[in-house]
Amino acid sequence: MKKNILFTMAIIAFQTIGFSQSFNHEETQNKSSFLLGKINKEALSEAPYATWFTKGFDEYTPDVTTINSLKGSLSAYTLTAFMGTWCGDSKREIPRLYKILEAAQFPLDRLTLVAVARNAENYKQSPGGEHEGINIHRVPTIIFYKDGKEVNRIVESPVVSLEQDMLAILKNNYTPNYHIVTLTNELLEDLGTEKFIKKSHKNVKELQKYAQKTSQLNTYASVLFYAGETEKAIAALKFNTQLYPTESSTFLNLGNKLAKLERSEEALEAYKKALLLNPDNKKIQEAIDLLKANIK
Repeated sequence: MKKNILFTMAIIAFQTIGFSQSFNHEETQNKSSFLLGKINKEALSEAPYATWFTKGFDEYTPDVTTINSLKGSLSAYTLTAFMGTWCGDSKREIPRLYKILEAAQFPLDRLTLVAVARNAENYKQSPGGEHEGINIHRVPTIIFYKDGKEVNRIVESPVVSLEQDMLAILKNNYTPNYHIVTLTNELLEDLGTEKFIKKSHKNVKELQKYAQKTSQLNTYASVLFYAGETEKAIAALKFNTQLYPTESSTFLNLGNKLAKLERSEEALEAYKKALLLNPDNKKIQEAIDLLKANIK
């Protein structure tokens, strides 16, 4: 019995040490350092991140009137912010987020900050899995929760300003950037890929007004693809070609992903459509020639 107790205590101690080691975890690739997983202000205030974090924090002056409106009400929420220490938008917005939260007297223990990866194999993912199931396709993404449920989110950059967007969320009067991605993701989750594709013409009519640029769904599809949800990724890319039928890049992105899945005939069809829209693009022609050679 005594041995079992000691063994259990040893496991708990090991897990505690492992957790503490994974917090503010730093990796270095090609002489560049970046953080991964759960992090905090202390890590961002140290080199090499302090060069942009401290500067951004010190230079930002939140709107006083808006801050006063946030005080008291904001503390009823919990926040989870996803960022990349390699990402320019994150470097701009996260220091401002901390400045606003501190000015609004928001308890920082109600904020969870997660750093995600940049490499293709783990694109926009955290090693702790915090990203799973919540559609993190752009960073920073700041998610507002109340009573354990997501209320809204700020995606990549504010619509007006960070503090004014936060106040709009509290007033239940906010539509974030990349809203088409949220709606597309909801449809894919509710309908499944087959029904989503069958109803794509109807979906185009409903979501067209939220489509701002081709990269919105292209990036979303890449996140799905490298997370192993390849069929959803292909469905999103096909949907994007319907939203932007005259844009070569939508068919090119579809072709690239199909080629990675070794669905050569489908990839070739997508590449041909891309080339038809952009006949001078040598890379598309090279991709077509390579696929034809492989098919033979």
